[in-house]
Amino acid sequence: MAGPAPLAAPAATSSTAGTNTSYLAPLSVLTTLFFMWGFLTCLNDIIIPHLKGVFELNYAQAMMIQFAFFTAYFVVSLPSGAIVKKVGYKTGIIVGLLIAACGCLLFYPAAGARSYAMFLGALFVLASGITLLQVAANPFVAVLGKPETASSRLTLTQAFNSLGTTIAPAIGSFLILSTAVKSKLELAAMSPAAADAYRLAEASSVQKPYLGLAGALVLLAVAIAAFRLPKIEGGAVEGTVGVSDDTAHKSAWSYRHLVLGAVAIFVYVGGEVAIGSFLVNYFKEPAIGGLTEAAGANLVSFYWGGAMVGRFIGTFTLRMFKPGKVLALHAVGVCVLIALTMATSGPVAMYSVLAVGLFNSIMFPTIFTLAIDRLGKHTGQGSGILCMAIVGGALIPVLQGAVADAIGIHHCFIVALLCYVYIGWYGAKGSVPRAVVARAA
Repeated sequence: MAGPAPLAAPAATSSTAGTNTSYLAPLSVLTTLFFMWGFLTCLNDIIIPHLKGVFELNYAQAMMIQFAFFTAYFVVSLPSGAIVKKVGYKTGIIVGLLIAACGCLLFYPAAGARSYAMFLGALFVLASGITLLQVAANPFVAVLGKPETASSRLTLTQAFNSLGTTIAPAIGSFLILSTAVKSKLELAAMSPAAADAYRLAEASSVQKPYLGLAGALVLLAVAIAAFRLPKIEGGAVEGTVGVSDDTAHKSAWSYRHLVLGAVAIFVYVGGEVAIGSFLVNYFKEPAIGGLTEAAGANLVSFYWGGAMVGRFIGTFTLRMFKPGKVLALHAVGVCVLIALTMATSGPVAMYSVLAVGLFNSIMFPTIFTLAIDRLGKHTGQGSGILCMAIVGGALIPVLQGAVADAIGIHHCFIVALLCYVYIGWYGAKGSVPRAVVARAA
């Protein structure tokens, strides 16, 4: 899953700007951050079915995991920008890593107390650290090299983010879902003492993996602190994406294509996360795959792996064709695939929904770029608005969970389908700035 772009691109210091300095080493270090937050975010797809079984949740309740996680983007994005401005980008990265590590550590007492509310609190803390990490790390990548190649550098680092999301389901399946969660009937046949012991053991199965992740995050923070990263100025400069056609605009909110783009980011992140969150449980359905949770989790890697492959392909297609048309075409492809999975069963239903990941690949960066086009001096504010719209990942999965409880998991993907219908319209029509429309008329 793509993270938010920087709120505004920082200026390089005189020691880094305009030189032929090699940035391979710092870029390599920063790329590990993109991998880590992709890995941590995608683990949610594994703990959702696990905690759903442990706490005997319905789908809407289980989706509170994504609600707690992605709400942090909405709550913490702007404060993170203020923190980074005050302490600097490198220190912001270190603080973000340590906060994320604290979130991982909180999984231990949550499992010990067998408290779903504590798990949700731990996820919020974890996501808060990741949000600060992204706000601080993305600008480094943007300035480590020539301005004209900034997009390709960000695309490359986002590919490693996708690598993390691809690997996480397989590792999470092995560590967390290796033992199948017992059904309500199986639990009813056990003695109360045995059932309680089983539930505690299952809740505790997440303790060691997240303790290991906490240790890895702390080690990475120490490594970043010891590594000499190039200095960049804390004061941000406005983005260079497009020049405003209308100096009468008083704020980014007055740009129609920016506001519609924020809605597109909202529904895109929501739709992508909602689909990924349901896959393991979807593949368990007898009419779909009848797979165990561990086997289903392994297949989820193909959903996120498709996004990684699609990003490499997208670096070429987006240069050859208009981004809005590419976005609309990808959205149409997703709509066809979702309709196909709801209309069929068995392998066709499984692999059609997995193929959605390939078409998701270019959507976030393309929507973002289209939305901030021609904002001029309001680019920074527009970027902040788009970052906050990532809260769609908190709300739409809960809505899809409620629909799944009402009509069944097979057809609950209608919620995601409607999200992609809007994205298709935005790519074709809504993303065109008013000034461009007026000139064309």
